[in-house]
Amino acid sequence: MRLTDFWARLEEAFGPDYAASIARDQVLSQLNGRTIEQALASGEQTHVVWRAVCAAYPDRVPARLR
Repeated sequence: MRLTDFWARLEEAFGPDYAASIARDQVLSQLNGRTIEQALASGEQTHVVWRAVCAAYPDRVPARLR
């Protein structure tokens, strides 16, 4: 998954403002206690981060974006 696709999916699922907040502020256990931004900055693959988002927010991410 390209990084631009990742951000587009995140914004579609949460809206642009909330997506930015989640990426910056929400620590996910699936990312070993890192935020989305921290995980991506450390080189984690986007599809791994996206799976963590889907696992953390199963009710917010529509099936078509999974």
